[in-house]
Amino acid sequence: MPFTGRADALALQNEMPWAERDLPVTLNQLLERTATKFPSHNAVSFQLESGPTDKAETLTWGELHAKTCQAANLFRSLGIGETDVVALVLPNATETVLATLGGAIAGIVNPINPLLEPEQIGAILRETNAKVVVTLKNFPKTDVAQKTAEAVRHAPNVKTILTVDLNRYLTPPKSWIVPFIRPKVPGKHHADVKDFNAELARQPGTLAFEDSKGDRVACYFHTGGTTGMPKVAQHKYSGIIYNGWVCHTLLYTENDNIICPLPLFHVFACHVILMACVTSGAHVVFPTPAGYRGEGVFDNFWKLCERWKITFIITVPTAISALMQRPVDADVSTVQTAFSGSAPLPRELFHRFESAAGIEIIEGYGLTEATCLVSCNPSDGEKKIGSVGVAFPYTDVRIFDHTSKELRECGTDEVGEICVSNPGVLDGATYTEDAKNRDLYHHVPGENRAFLRTGDLGRIDADGYIFITGRAKDLIIRGGHNIDPAEIEEAMLAHPAVAFAGAIGQPDARAGELPCVYVELVAGASVTVDELETHAQRHIHERAAHPKHIEIMDELPKTAVGKVFKPDLRKMAIARVYDAALAEAGVPTHVVAVVDDKQRGLTAQLAKTDGADEAAVEALLGTYTRPWEWAK
Repeated sequence: MPFTGRADALALQNEMPWAERDLPVTLNQLLERTATKFPSHNAVSFQLESGPTDKAETLTWGELHAKTCQAANLFRSLGIGETDVVALVLPNATETVLATLGGAIAGIVNPINPLLEPEQIGAILRETNAKVVVTLKNFPKTDVAQKTAEAVRHAPNVKTILTVDLNRYLTPPKSWIVPFIRPKVPGKHHADVKDFNAELARQPGTLAFEDSKGDRVACYFHTGGTTGMPKVAQHKYSGIIYNGWVCHTLLYTENDNIICPLPLFHVFACHVILMACVTSGAHVVFPTPAGYRGEGVFDNFWKLCERWKITFIITVPTAISALMQRPVDADVSTVQTAFSGSAPLPRELFHRFESAAGIEIIEGYGLTEATCLVSCNPSDGEKKIGSVGVAFPYTDVRIFDHTSKELRECGTDEVGEICVSNPGVLDGATYTEDAKNRDLYHHVPGENRAFLRTGDLGRIDADGYIFITGRAKDLIIRGGHNIDPAEIEEAMLAHPAVAFAGAIGQPDARAGELPCVYVELVAGASVTVDELETHAQRHIHERAAHPKHIEIMDELPKTAVGKVFKPDLRKMAIARVYDAALAEAGVPTHVVAVVDDKQRGLTAQLAKTDGADEAAVEALLGTYTRPWEWAK
C-alpha cells in the first residue's frame, strides 16, 4: 500500500490489533511460508571478492530453507535447546546467514562483532553461557580465528567450535595457495573443533525436531554503539516478525534485489534486511565478508548494483560520503531507493547523493533495544531532510521531558527523550542483565504498555516527523550549561573539507567539561586547524559551544555500521588533557591508557614512575570529574 505519512501508518494500525494479524508465530514458520511461495526465486547471494565478475554463490528460497533446517538440526545435535546459545563470531558469508537462521530456530543465536578484542568476545560468551561458537577457520588477512580461540579459552561453557573455511569461495590459483599461507592459531582451548559445512552435510534438509510452540527469545544482540561497554539485548520471534512485516508492507517485495554491505552481527542488516527478506521473498546480496569495509567495495559498488540489478541500496552516512568521492560509473537505472540508517545524514550529503546518483534516500531510525525498527521517511510521501521520518504502524513514539523527575510528555517540537513502544520492546527484559533494565522504561498511567527510554534526544513536529537532536548521555555539560554536540558537528560538517565530525566534552577542572571536536577530512582535501577554528567561530552561534580544541584525524573511530565511536574520542581527550595538566605541574607521570570501568566509567590509568607522588597526582587530577588509578 502507499506510504505517504503518519496517517497511512495509523490507517494500517487501525485495521486490527497487532495480535490479530495473520502472521507466523516462529521464524521457521515464516521461512517455510516464503520458501513454499517462492521456491525458485533467488534468496541470498554472497561474493568473497568485490569485482563485478568475481565468483558468487546464490541460494534460492527452497535451497535456503533446506540448508537452514540442516543448520538447526546440527545445533540440536550438539545439545542446543530453546534456551541455549549459539554464538557467531563471523563476517558476512552464506554460512553466516545459515547459522543465524538455524541458530534462532534451534535455540538462541548471538551474533558477535568479530572486530572486538578477545577479552570482549570472551566476556559476551560468558555472559550468555554460549555452548556452541561458529567462527572462521584460520584464513589470510584476518585474525578472527585467532581471537575466537583466545576468547573460548576463557569461556568454559563453550563445548564446540564450528569453523567456516572461506577458501571454498576462491577459484584457482588463489584457492591452491591458501593452504600454504594460513596463519597459525596459537594456544589451546577446551572445545571440540568441527568443520561447519562437513557437519551440515550430514543433517537432513527438513526439521528433525518439533518447532517452538509459541513466541520466545530467539536472538541476543550486543550493543556496541557510542555510549560505552556492550550490553546484551534480547529479541523474541514476535519482534523479529514485526520488523519483517513492516518492511514487507511498506518498503519492499519479492521483486526487489537489495544490496546490503552491512554486517549481519548488527540488527540493521539482520532484522531490517535479512529477516524482512525472509518475510517478503526479496533477494539480498552481501558483497565481501567485510561489506563496505571490504577491499574494492566502494570502487566497484555501482558496478555491483548493475550486476545484481539492485533496486534497494542499504547504506549509512559514512558509506554515502565515501561513495560520493567516486564516480557513478555503471548503469544503476534499476535502483529506486537508498535506505540510510545508524546515524543522522548531513543535509549537504543528502543533496549531493541524490544529485550525483539520481537515487532517492529514505532515512530511518531504529535501535537494538527495540528489536530495531521505529520510523522512516515515507517512501511515497514527503521526506524531510534531517528527520528520521514518522513512526511505523503499531509503534508509538513519545517525547518525555528528560530533565524533570515527573513524567511529562513534551509538546510539539519540544526537545526531550525519545521513548518507544512497539511489539519489539520487551518490558523489563530488554537486556539479559536485570540491573541494566532498571529505569529503562516509562509507564504512562492508564496505559498497559512500556515506553523504552532510548537515551536519544529529539522532537516531533506537527506532521508527526521525528527529529533526533543528540544523545542524552552525549550532552556536553559546561558549568551546568547543556550543549548539544549535534550543533557543533553540523557546523563543522558545513565546511567543504570536512567529511565527518565528532564533538564531545573534554574534562575541565573548572567547568567540568568543555566542548572539543575531532574531524576527518574529505579525501584529498586540505585545511588547517586555524581555518577550522575560524569556521567554527562563524558557524556555531552559541558562544559556549565554541570548541576549545579541534583536532584533524586521518580517520575517526567508527562502529561497524558507520557511527562515530565517541568512547574512543573521549578516551583520547582524557589522555590529552590529563597529560597536559601533569606536564604543566611538573608531575613525572603520564596516562598509559583510559579504560571503561563498569562501575566508574572511563578511568585514566597512570604510569607509576619514580617520583610520581600519589598525593600530588590526586591534588591535581582530583579536580577533574573523571577518575584515575595506577596502571597495573
